[in-house]
Amino acid sequence: MSIESLSQLTDPACAPRVVFKVGSALLVGQDGEPRREWLAALVAEIAAARARGQQVIVVSSGAIALGARKLGLARGGRGSLSDAQAAAAVGQIALAGFWAELLAGHGLIAAQVLLTLEDLEDRRRYLNVTATLGTLLAAGAVPVINENDTVATEEIRFGDNDRLAARVGQAASANAVVLLSDIDGLYDRDPRLEGAVRVPVVREVTSEIHAMATAGSSSGLGSGGMTSKLQAAEIAGLAGIALAIIDGRPVAPLAAALAEERGTLFCPPGKARARKAWLGGRLRMKGAVAVDVGAAAALARGSSLLAAGVTRVEGTFSRGDAIAVLGPDNAVLARGLSEYDAAECAALMGRPSPEHEALLGYAPRSALIHRDQLVML
Repeated sequence: MSIESLSQLTDPACAPRVVFKVGSALLVGQDGEPRREWLAALVAEIAAARARGQQVIVVSSGAIALGARKLGLARGGRGSLSDAQAAAAVGQIALAGFWAELLAGHGLIAAQVLLTLEDLEDRRRYLNVTATLGTLLAAGAVPVINENDTVATEEIRFGDNDRLAARVGQAASANAVVLLSDIDGLYDRDPRLEGAVRVPVVREVTSEIHAMATAGSSSGLGSGGMTSKLQAAEIAGLAGIALAIIDGRPVAPLAAALAEERGTLFCPPGKARARKAWLGGRLRMKGAVAVDVGAAAALARGSSLLAAGVTRVEGTFSRGDAIAVLGPDNAVLARGLSEYDAAECAALMGRPSPEHEALLGYAPRSALIHRDQLVML
């Protein structure tokens, strides 16, 4: 059953498994202390969801903000990568403690899970995460997830928990992701401008929708803005997951948003196969191939990518790596797993299939990227 309205987020028939993302600005006050009353009310809403029969995963920011205050670090612990890592090491203990204590008050067990980008980009590790989350939920626990900021470097960071929440939703086969934000949804322009109008439902994240986004977080504590939320909506949509942005500032924010039907709901276009959802949600590609007009049209019809339609090879990648497929206008058309390494792709580029065996010195594969290993964007 598809989710077409915010009210369905609390319906176990429509959303039996939900991911709630909580940002730093909501969980931690300007004084660097946790907002206990607000957090307690949110946990009560999570407990109510569990009582309705819904499974809940929490993606929680706040470790860096909490740790920065304890260590006396400037700029909320975000002055440098080493400051953020140190703050996270201290703050994550406190953050996990808050969640465990408050959930226990409702008879619920908290399970801490710390992830890096690589945990969800690597297929084997992704499947391990999927299995772990499934086991925890089946056992009745509430997984509380955060980026592992203590070990993540700039090269292996999500950078914001909006996209992490969407990727966790994919891994957990969730039905909905709810982003609790310091704004009540997507507006058609900067919401600080006169005449700005909130968009209640988005059917497709188009270039026009992206143009509405503003890049910054209003609080200065978080790392995500509306742009990251739209990227999260795209990731969720590729997996057939609905995503909602609601105002997290009121006490009991879910009840407040549903009472007024206030937020923005991104409806997914359909349910994707698990492997293709993983491919579509990947944030890093190892390389790229550009294709001509004919190849682009064939891909749109559901065909595999043949080397004859490739016009350019970029990057250094190996067989099995995820690469982007660029159209004639250099826009990303698709992502897929390459059947060849970069050097072999370059050798086969633009050449018809009957010539491939002589060029490679061995029997060629059926395609450069097979359609079962490719997802259109």
